[in-house]
Amino acid sequence: MLIGEVARRSGVSARMLRHYESLGLVRPTGRTDAGYRAYSGEDIRRIFHIESLRSLGLSLREVGRALDEPGFRPAELVDDLVHRTRERIAAETELLTRLRRIGAAEPAGWEDVLQIVGLLHALGSKSAGTRQRAALSSVEEMSWPVEALVEAALSETDPNVAGALRWALAQSGEDGSALLAEGLGSPVAQVRKRAVQSLVEMPDGEATALLKDALAHPDIVVRRYAALELGARGVADAVPTLVDMVVEEANDVDAADALSALASDPASADRIATMLVDCLAHGTAGPSVRRRLTQALADIPGPTASRALADLALDEDRVVALTATYILGMRDAR
Repeated sequence: MLIGEVARRSGVSARMLRHYESLGLVRPTGRTDAGYRAYSGEDIRRIFHIESLRSLGLSLREVGRALDEPGFRPAELVDDLVHRTRERIAAETELLTRLRRIGAAEPAGWEDVLQIVGLLHALGSKSAGTRQRAALSSVEEMSWPVEALVEAALSETDPNVAGALRWALAQSGEDGSALLAEGLGSPVAQVRKRAVQSLVEMPDGEATALLKDALAHPDIVVRRYAALELGARGVADAVPTLVDMVVEEANDVDAADALSALASDPASADRIATMLVDCLAHGTAGPSVRRRLTQALADIPGPTASRALADLALDEDRVVALTATYILGMRDAR
């Protein structure tokens, strides 16, 4: 079979077939009387073998080794191909992500594109100061890709940079809240923590709704951050978690302050006082728990809290009794 026919049937150009011949990969078995290359059936099979190996990403040199070295073992080469392919995919994925972020910012011209690229590079810098400046400038300079800010916030370990990123995200609107919600589902505890820390600084209604959902999150750290912020926002759904925080001595002072703020509503005040009293009545509540619960009742208005404090003034624990007596005196003085 002449070279032109081989090219048509194999899909390999005549020029590439000549290149294979120059490298010694495949040589036509014979020549015609006129001196033209004549390929045998075995030659054509070798051409298809070459193309199959090239489709796996092998170089022509590696193809030659695979076909001609009797002791060639493919396992090591395949492992190397897997490694190289993963690196290439990672690089391509990073490029695709960068292009998507640039497109999301809707640049008006190449100057805007170059500015976004510069900010993205700065945000990925090894210098904490550079990353912090990039986060702060993201709001001032131009529309910043929110996805990049979220990714940075979820991975940032420097507290100062993290604070700047959370501030920048707070200016981004509801798009940032929705992306941070995905971070709450991360299998990594630190990422979940950073996600909820960022959400509590988002002022929009979407963030509030997401924080309410987070009260049922399996991660107790997420639940507690959400409860403290919801308490500050006047969301009564946070009460049970806040009461548990007082009992468990987990940011109990902040939790008590949040309960006090929620108790400005009379209906909530009675509910909060009832829950605190129920915890006091629990037989397993030790002295330290009773003291924290007594202190938490101090700023809860209403008759339920007052009756509970009157009972606590007679408590067997002298510290609890003195604390309750003092609080009642302060309440009477108001």
